[in-house]
Amino acid sequence: MKELQYLNRYFYKYRGRLIFGLLITIIARIFALLTPKFIGDSTDIVEKYINGELTDLAYVKSELLTNILLILGTTILAAFFTFLMRQAIIVVSRYIEFDLKNEIFKQYERLSLGFYKNNRTGDLMNRISEDVSKVRMYAGPAIMYSVTTVTLFIVVISYMFYTAPVLTLYAIAPLPVLSIAVYRLSVAIHKRSTVVQQYLSKLTSFTQESFSGIAVIKAYGIEGRTNIEFAELAKGSKEKNIDLAKVQALFFPLMMLLIGASNLMVIYVGGNQFMEDKIDFGTIVEFLIYVNMLTWPVAVVGWVTSMIQQAAASQKRINEFLMEEPAIKNTVDKSTPINGRIAFKDLSFTYTDTNITALKNVSFEVKPGETLSIIGNTGSGKSTILELIGRLYDVEEGQLTIDDAKITDLNLRDLRYSIGYVPQDAFLFSDTISNNIKFGKEAASEKEVIEAAKLASVHKNIEGFSKGYDTILGERGITLSGGQKQRVSIARAVIKNPQILLFDDCLSAVDTETEEEILQNLHRISQNKTTIIVSHRISSAKNADKIIVLEEGKIIQQGTHNELVNVDGYYKELYIKQLSEKEI
Repeated sequence: MKELQYLNRYFYKYRGRLIFGLLITIIARIFALLTPKFIGDSTDIVEKYINGELTDLAYVKSELLTNILLILGTTILAAFFTFLMRQAIIVVSRYIEFDLKNEIFKQYERLSLGFYKNNRTGDLMNRISEDVSKVRMYAGPAIMYSVTTVTLFIVVISYMFYTAPVLTLYAIAPLPVLSIAVYRLSVAIHKRSTVVQQYLSKLTSFTQESFSGIAVIKAYGIEGRTNIEFAELAKGSKEKNIDLAKVQALFFPLMMLLIGASNLMVIYVGGNQFMEDKIDFGTIVEFLIYVNMLTWPVAVVGWVTSMIQQAAASQKRINEFLMEEPAIKNTVDKSTPINGRIAFKDLSFTYTDTNITALKNVSFEVKPGETLSIIGNTGSGKSTILELIGRLYDVEEGQLTIDDAKITDLNLRDLRYSIGYVPQDAFLFSDTISNNIKFGKEAASEKEVIEAAKLASVHKNIEGFSKGYDTILGERGITLSGGQKQRVSIARAVIKNPQILLFDDCLSAVDTETEEEILQNLHRISQNKTTIIVSHRISSAKNADKIIVLEEGKIIQQGTHNELVNVDGYYKELYIKQLSEKEI
């Protein structure tokens, strides 16, 4: 319950609805408890008429009709208030579920990039879906059934003890056994359900990967092997589901057995007391109804306990992420306009998750309107520079300034709003091409979208699609080629009209002619912008105002294209190699 205390803020938020629901629950149970009393009274009247104690048939009919109407009335009222009860409490649980999911999603957005490197996407999704659903069961059904059970026990047991104390003790004797048995069954079901869910996750992951990689499976002709692996997983899932079904099969038979035991107790003990003139026959009928009314709430005790256990476990998992503090925080509330002067001074950076030192004593400066190109082998630290400028990570050693201010002294929202970033792995959403481009500027007009696409040299490709800019892209943009995805991603950055443009090897999948066209367009629109281009190609770097060459996190060369090609070193060797490849 300690973990579930986090939900108290939501209970307080919806306290009005909850208090109303609790009152309605009590009223509904009270009306439901009147029905057995009227049935018992009717049975006594009939018994007295049969025994000759009552001879006025008209009076008997009048009393029975009155009781029937009272039974109907109390039943209808109990049903109506039960409806209101569910509308109040269950609806509140849905509100809490909605609020909690939104809170988790906002927290996910706040958390830094390192968090996502350390946690699997499936686990993140599970906590915002399955775990929240289990918590909702505590916030709704568990509370509702708990109040119902407590109300029934207080009122029913009190009345039964008042009417026939000895018979009451015999009648409720099997109920604790039922509660304990149901609780243990619930725990066993919970354990088996967890295993079933784990197998379901494995099956889902396997099928998702198989469908995503169907081209590879077909190309290598391994359909048979894939089928065997799937069959083994499916067999394991089947066996675990059967184990679960075996335990679940005990639930209702056990409940019916103990209900029957309570009924037999009432009939046997009550029958003896009736023959000894200690109780009326109607009392036996009343007790039979009350025992059956109490059975489900008693069984629910075990179920509710299991629900609370599951909810506490799920809320603990949720709290782990909700209590996580983002590594990157906005330390400045006031607005800080960005002009784009970027300077690295003796900057070193090590990734905490891998302990890999990506940058070592890096120093350079880029002024607004200048273009910097970064060249280097894979793993030399090129992308790290862009990530630090976007403050996806904080600088640990050395200094990174923008407009002569430490990057941590800038408003984080203003900083990122001033950056147009095109990552190495272009990511497109399952939406229209137009909306994917508008991701950079939500209020962009159709004219602005087309202009951005033209600047990225993808307009003609888009026009060739049957639905043009309204073409829906598949998951991760798989309906586009690699080069088309990169160019749509460039259009998304350009339409934003940012002060800083960051391109992380985003032209690797386009041909040299298209690359040259895009670079000319970018040069035209970036006259007053700071542009940094990461690339493996000399053709992407040669027109930059400055070029730096990285190797194992260190700057080994820097200068202009003309300066570097005339000096022996990495840049000249790469230039000669790529020039030879082009000629070939």
